[in-house]
Amino acid sequence: MKNGSRFPAPGFRLNRKQKTENRQCGFTLLELIIVITIIVFLMALFMNRMMFYQEQAEKTAMEQVAGAIQSALTMHYGEILTRGKPSDVPALAQDNPMNWLQKKPRNYSGEFYDPTPQSVVPGNWMFDLKTRDLIYVPSNTNYFKPGNDGRKWIRFHVAVNYEASRLPSLQNVPHELTGIVFEPVEPYSWF
Repeated sequence: MKNGSRFPAPGFRLNRKQKTENRQCGFTLLELIIVITIIVFLMALFMNRMMFYQEQAEKTAMEQVAGAIQSALTMHYGEILTRGKPSDVPALAQDNPMNWLQKKPRNYSGEFYDPTPQSVVPGNWMFDLKTRDLIYVPSNTNYFKPGNDGRKWIRFHVAVNYEASRLPSLQNVPHELTGIVFEPVEPYSWF
């Protein structure tokens, strides 16, 4: 060995800074593809859940309006009975239920004669002048199964209930008015 020589050969020095400067920083193409795939998967999962909860919120809002209409109907029914005018009940059953509310919902489109689900923008209410039904057309229908008519809407009507008296002495008199309810015309399934 020569005097003063070191390993590696003289004049050749490994500098740590040079070693790291030569390597490139950042993602490799494979890492980038993996990250994009994970982000796309998470976005798809998020969108699916968001649409599910959006549809549940729409159903809840529809049920809230139906509940408010039932409460208004009960108040009008009580007013009719308090005045002693049960003969006014059939007229109440033919009225547009939206007229009973103090303020109509923003998504109420108005009255139509013999409408179809395409008559209004989905997510809106309408009143059918022909059948006297109040109709809701849902906008999110991934979990909605329509009634027997197969149309993607929910039809509500006012049902007046009459029953025969339970007292034996009143069996031959006309049936008594026992209640009034705001209910779907035919069963449907939503969730």
